[in-house]
Amino acid sequence: MSPRGEAARPADTSSADVNGTASYVYGIVPVDVEVEPGTEGVGEPGGQVGLVTFGEIAALVSDVRADRPLGRPRDLRAHQTLLDQTAAEVPVLPFRFGAVLTGSDAVLEELLKPYHDAFVDALREVEGRTQYVVNARYDERTILREVLEENEEAATLRERIAGLPEDATRNERMRLGEIIEHAIAGKRETDTATVLEALSDVYEQLVVRDVGHEREAAHVAALVERDRQAEFEEAVDELARRWSGRVEVRLLGPMAPYDFVGTA
Repeated sequence: MSPRGEAARPADTSSADVNGTASYVYGIVPVDVEVEPGTEGVGEPGGQVGLVTFGEIAALVSDVRADRPLGRPRDLRAHQTLLDQTAAEVPVLPFRFGAVLTGSDAVLEELLKPYHDAFVDALREVEGRTQYVVNARYDERTILREVLEENEEAATLRERIAGLPEDATRNERMRLGEIIEHAIAGKRETDTATVLEALSDVYEQLVVRDVGHEREAAHVAALVERDRQAEFEEAVDELARRWSGRVEVRLLGPMAPYDFVGTA
């Protein structure tokens, strides 16, 4: 995917009711973008990716069979790969799961025309920026040791149930689980704030994501200027070094700005 000088020709997907195909929409890009010949999208085999254009914007689309179920792992990988590769070169407003319309006429009339100005504004907001996701997860033994050292009731319960049958200590185990869960939630709030502070100088916007795992210490998405990607990655590496042995820090990206556009 790259900028170019003239508008692209719309993909020919308007005859869904004739040949059983529809238009799968990946996202929105500026109109002065071209698609590399042979670029494949979702489907088996993958449909050829093209553009439907209007005004200053274009929709990334490919043909899909209207009766084919979507959402298979291969489809999700193809969808994300296309958007992430596009975002590495040009601004893109990603559709997180894609949208299926009856054809290029529907893409034009139902999507591009009604929302043209909003899409133009949103593209300007993400131009020159990319998204990263920082996922930090507690080491299970380390975080449990912290809780037991800091909470006397938890330590007492742990000693009381040690070596006893589960049925005979059900209430104690439930109480211990509640204490640990509450303690980790408090640590997560503190550690998420630490992440925000550590990265505050190197991101443009940040979104705190919902917890996806009980041992998550922080899960945030950051919008970063492309010319500051190296600084951002180094700041994350430094945080990982500080938390070594306590928290495992994973950095995903760069990727399309899923968390920072209304079309995501």
